Amino acid sequence: MKKLTTLLFLLMLTIGVLAACGEQKEQVKEQNIGNTSKTAETAFPVTIKDALDDEVTINQKPDKIVSLIPSNTEIAFAIGLGEEIVGVSNYDNYPEEVTAKEKIGDLTVNIEKIISLQPNLVLAHASTAHNITEGLQQLRDSGITVLVVNDAQTFDGVYDSIAMIGKATGATKEADSLIKDMQAKLAEIKDKAAKITEKKKVLVEVSPAPDLFTTGKNTFMDDMIGLINAENIANDQEGWIKIDEEAMITRNPDVIITTYGFYDDKAVETVLERAGWENVNAIKNKQVIDVDSDRVTRSGPRIVEGVEELAKAVYPEVFK
Repeated sequence: MKKLTTLLFLLMLTIGVLAACGEQKEQVKEQNIGNTSKTAETAFPVTIKDALDDEVTINQKPDKIVSLIPSNTEIAFAIGLGEEIVGVSNYDNYPEEVTAKEKIGDLTVNIEKIISLQPNLVLAHASTAHNITEGLQQLRDSGITVLVVNDAQTFDGVYDSIAMIGKATGATKEADSLIKDMQAKLAEIKDKAAKITEKKKVLVEVSPAPDLFTTGKNTFMDDMIGLINAENIANDQEGWIKIDEEAMITRNPDVIITTYGFYDDKAVETVLERAGWENVNAIKNKQVIDVDSDRVTRSGPRIVEGVEELAKAVYPEVFK
């Protein structure tokens, strides 16, 4: 049951536009998500329109922050807010420092625990906010500022999340730097991938048999496969879909990617031995690779590492 809960949580994570205004007190450099840089002044109090279109006012730079989801936590640490984070979800596992932070629950957050930590900012998330509406309101009624971060489904969406958290915490400069670094690394990967002349066909499995699911178009994983110049063989379908084994066998993927090896240590072996798939290229050539689920599903800074890991799995001869 624990494994199933974890898988559902990861799928949910895998399945906004920043606006802000504030009184001007100090100069920081702020980058537009559209890759256009401009100089802007930000200070506290600052008002941000969050993912629920609520105008959230943050009166002073937060020094105690609770994060309700791993992607928010990873962003916060990446822009230098590790010391300010006082509470994280049970699912948080990166960076290593989160293991020492207070745990505030999983899909069902412990509101009383959060209040006891006396944060002045809670970073919620659009993917789960609808499940804890009353709890979030209880936090607001307790005088705690709640900011609902967008549920990023694209790289630009991730940049929006980073910019929003940076703005809310006074780490705008650090957020801008992180975004530029991510953009530069993605550009390098894309440049390498552009040299590939023979695209490989890829099937991604996000859950094991008997309930095999894959990722179709308009998903982060589909974007990542396209970015490395490969072909997602389930791209003719929308979102997260149950695999039609007969159809996938007919489409004959060159590479099969699994993302559930973190709880199934025989993920690759099981796929290689799957009955009826013997003549699939990926099986015949033993091109079944498990990738780090967190890197390819969490909409945070490490998503770029996920793209690189995916690229190495599909085109090891190009991405050494």
